[in-house]
Amino acid sequence: MSSSSDEVPDRAGIGGARAWAAWVLASLFFFYAFLLRVSPSVMVEELMRDFAVGAAILGNLSAAYFYAYAAPQLPIGLMLDRFGPRRLMTFGAGLAGLGCIVFAIGGSVTVVYVGRLMIGLGAAFSWVGALTVAVHWFIPQRFAALAGGTQAFGMAGGVFGQAPTAYLVATQGWRGASVVIGVMGLTLAAAIWIVARDRLRPSHAGAGLAQGLRIAIANPQTWLSALFGMAMVAPVVSFSGLWGVPYLTQTYGMSREEAAVVTSLSFIGWGIGAPLLGSLSDRLGRRRVPMAIGSGLSAVTLALIPLVGGSPVLLGLLMAVSGFFGSTMVIGIALARESNPPQVSGTVLGFTNTFVVGSGGLFQPLIGYLLDLQWDGTLRAGARVYTPEAYHWGLSVLPAILAIGCLAALLSRDVAKARA
Repeated sequence: MSSSSDEVPDRAGIGGARAWAAWVLASLFFFYAFLLRVSPSVMVEELMRDFAVGAAILGNLSAAYFYAYAAPQLPIGLMLDRFGPRRLMTFGAGLAGLGCIVFAIGGSVTVVYVGRLMIGLGAAFSWVGALTVAVHWFIPQRFAALAGGTQAFGMAGGVFGQAPTAYLVATQGWRGASVVIGVMGLTLAAAIWIVARDRLRPSHAGAGLAQGLRIAIANPQTWLSALFGMAMVAPVVSFSGLWGVPYLTQTYGMSREEAAVVTSLSFIGWGIGAPLLGSLSDRLGRRRVPMAIGSGLSAVTLALIPLVGGSPVLLGLLMAVSGFFGSTMVIGIALARESNPPQVSGTVLGFTNTFVVGSGGLFQPLIGYLLDLQWDGTLRAGARVYTPEAYHWGLSVLPAILAIGCLAALLSRDVAKARA
């Protein structure tokens, strides 16, 4: 039986050069998606001033990415299982790049919303696409480590979405910076199309969406893993990804670039922790205990941030440690996959990722809403200024959700050895 030019026979290439090429490109797509996820954090003042909006509206504008990202995760998981990641990731990267350009040229909040929704929809193919590549091209015992490696790429994208993007905004303006980022996406889409190939599915792989969804939602482990993932991601997308930079600049008088460096240390910690802790969990064959320890320590370190004052060194250290332990999110993803039959892995990954990414759509505007409730009417250059007390009130929801994530981990059970 012959195969088309963009497919590799099922027996070929497991763990080989083509497998690694596909995984690296998929991980670079997640790098790009995470850069897009956090880049509004260094545009807050400009967007507030140019469109004369407050924190709640800006939170919703940034969160539009997450709404568009989270909503289609289930059908995306099914489509990736059935059609392979090459075409879908090419489409996603290209759509995200075009969305950046629409975002850049938007003359009204409505057009900017449309651009942000396009970005989120395109980026929606990144994380589950990379996980699908790991499932299709590598042995199961490498899954958590590869998921951690992809997370490391994503966190590197988070770093580039902070200080380097802040410099780009300072030199090119937020519109010019968005155009540059859009061209990056279009280039990545071309690279995926040219280099990546799909591996043919085994005949038993992939179940119908309705059947897969029934299996997933009937399993309490799926829900616990999804809740855990949502809790672990909330701080990195809500604090590091949006409100951390204005919090540090308004509360401690840091420059935007300095604040971006401090918050980006969370991504660095996450990027280091994800592959290390994922590999450790693979070797131990245990998920529950690392998940509980990671969520508990992440909550403690995040709760200490308002108590250490404005020291960039201490704040940066806490951000790095919180991100390191927050990276145990990848272990929860592995647990969800191991707790369900292999033929519904795409649907399970899509289901859990709906919660993970939906975290940003929930907590970014929630924090903005809480900030607006505490706003005392102060403006600076047309942008709202919030007191330290307002920020501490709004950001207090993050340690709370991490505590809920710790509870979800404790209620889970290990199945790694059974699935190995």
